[in-house]
Amino acid sequence: MLFASQAVAAETPLYLDEDAPIEKRVEDALSRMTLREKVAMCHAEGKFASAGVPRLGIPDLWMSDGPHGVRAEINWNDWGYAGHTNDSITAFPALTALAATWNPELSEAYGNAIGEEALYREKDMMLGPGVNIYRTPLNGRNFEYMGEDPFLAGELVVPYIKGMQRNGVSACVKHYALNNQEVWRGHINVELSDRALHEIYLPAFKKAIIDGGSWSIMGSYNKVRGQHACHNELLLNKILKNDWGFDGVVVTDWGGAHDTREAALYGLDLEMGSYTNGLTSESEFTTDHYYLANPYIEMLQKGEVPMSTLDDKVRRLLRLNFRTAMNRRKPFGSVATPAHYDVAEKIGNEAVVLLKNAPAVPKGQPLLPIDPSKYSSILIVGDNATRNLMAGGGSSELKVKDNVTPLAGLEALYPGKIKYTQGYAAGRPMYGHADNIPAATQDSLRSRAVQMAREAGLVIMIGGLNKNHYQDCEGGDRLEYPLPFGQPALIDELRAANPNLVVVLLTGNAVEMPWADKVPAIVQGWYLGSMAGKSIANVLSGTVNPSGKLPFSFPRRLEDNAAHHFGTISYPGDSINQEYREDILVGYRWHDTKKIPALYPFGHGLSYTTFEYGKPTASAKTMGADGSITVKVPVSNTGSREGKETVQFYIGDEKSSLLRPLKELKGFDKLTIKPGDTAEATFTITPEALKFYDPASSSWVVEPGKFKLYIGSSSTDIRATLPFEYK
Repeated sequence: MLFASQAVAAETPLYLDEDAPIEKRVEDALSRMTLREKVAMCHAEGKFASAGVPRLGIPDLWMSDGPHGVRAEINWNDWGYAGHTNDSITAFPALTALAATWNPELSEAYGNAIGEEALYREKDMMLGPGVNIYRTPLNGRNFEYMGEDPFLAGELVVPYIKGMQRNGVSACVKHYALNNQEVWRGHINVELSDRALHEIYLPAFKKAIIDGGSWSIMGSYNKVRGQHACHNELLLNKILKNDWGFDGVVVTDWGGAHDTREAALYGLDLEMGSYTNGLTSESEFTTDHYYLANPYIEMLQKGEVPMSTLDDKVRRLLRLNFRTAMNRRKPFGSVATPAHYDVAEKIGNEAVVLLKNAPAVPKGQPLLPIDPSKYSSILIVGDNATRNLMAGGGSSELKVKDNVTPLAGLEALYPGKIKYTQGYAAGRPMYGHADNIPAATQDSLRSRAVQMAREAGLVIMIGGLNKNHYQDCEGGDRLEYPLPFGQPALIDELRAANPNLVVVLLTGNAVEMPWADKVPAIVQGWYLGSMAGKSIANVLSGTVNPSGKLPFSFPRRLEDNAAHHFGTISYPGDSINQEYREDILVGYRWHDTKKIPALYPFGHGLSYTTFEYGKPTASAKTMGADGSITVKVPVSNTGSREGKETVQFYIGDEKSSLLRPLKELKGFDKLTIKPGDTAEATFTITPEALKFYDPASSSWVVEPGKFKLYIGSSSTDIRATLPFEYK
């Protein structure tokens, strides 16, 4: 005889039993659903919601942009903001900034903090992070991604995903794949080699799925080899679901679906935002008209596509629902807390990259860190010193509770010493077009700044790009490589007026710097979110010793970039097709192999202290298929400040049957070292690090022969090399 409580437990449906294996719960729920209930789960029911099964108590799934914070609430079925007063959040640094930290521990803290804010806002899925490869500095969306190197992006995306998903909030890695430009993004067809696909553009996604365990992934807008990425037989069925064993949900980018049959057969699970451009346009069609809605039901009923396609999609959606919305063991969320601000500030502290730090006059001291005793006044110049850089940018736009601007951060450190002038005008935050600022306005602002610079002790120009159209913005690429709004002329005139000039660039992209040789100190400050002003002030003042390293190369000229070297068919294409003619030689791989020096190379970043690398030691000089070699490198802090140094390990194949880059990043170790102390960087070489993708056999291979390990402070600042052999 059962007690009453036991009887209730025995009758509890598996889909409500938290202790039942998730696959049993999925199958139980699936067996109870009607055809229409199943299909309803496969498409949106609102702008950021998809249907559950109310009859069975299965809740809807709610999602939100974006990769750097939880976007403000959007209306149910249009792109307008809902006007809530309780949806302000923490803006975290953009993902280019996270990549510049080269710090997986901070990446995990980042993902966890966003997961907590998403949980508080009752979101089941966050549409990020992004790991598309930085191919050209004109891509308007590069600031949402993690740089030009697939290894670095992979090492940072895994802890981000794990940190987020421990909160019962799904990461949705995007944009899979080859969405490396915004111009013609909805239809451009990308043609590339198998090697480039597998060696450059897929590894970070692969790490996100296999090592990170991401519960969802977002398809990209573009076509790949003639088929849209959101229902692509090669990318989704063969590689993602078969080769990688992905058990989660493939989501379209908004408006990324184009055909019912392909969506049914080629790997799409959840269709969002069809018949819109994904940002602004609306449609008279309802969600019942979506490709995976009524048209799908008709094809299923006619037997034109097998019912198994639907059941596979619904299994994945139920699995996601049990992991998120139906997960009753999720922690409590929180938003805009001191702890989250602390995470944002710490990431910003380690993201800032000191590109250059020289004396303003011969035999002088470097300008940074700022010595306030030397200056009676400090002049801050630039629109970005006061601009809200969380506004604009497309879907990454954020509504922040607090925003410490660079000007506010510096005023807090140096009360009474700071003066400010705008210097240049950049227009209103807008998506879709840019303000045309009258030349007379720019001339007047520049003249005033130059006049004030003559009277200042130190000038800090805080400029760069912002998140308006044709800058760092979704939906359109940059039109030119130089800084906009007359900033090059402003920098030249400020330098002529006062040699004590620091230029701080707030961008998500590399920019042309014809003025770099004339300016003594240059800082890459990124978009750093809510605590941007604190982090920038921390580094400029020396409160924090800079330790950021560039996650992508800064070409001296645009034509020095590999994608632009091969003409318009390579970038941006002919409006229909595009060929990745640089193949595997992306970023530093191109600069190194073709001997075209970058202005600032991948991995570059200076410090206020100095690091001396000792002689590396290796556990062996040869290894076989089952072996490994452990390398240790002593690094000493020979300066007067505690600092962090990222030791980078690159491997080059001395002789290969196919073209390989001169060297490729295969490891890094970020050390914290006190003055006078020595720490040890460690790296283990495995056969996996030596492999390349062989298109003839469609497999990863390593050829016996001689290799070289390059140990450096950047991709060009190589401090030691170690030869070794694979037999």
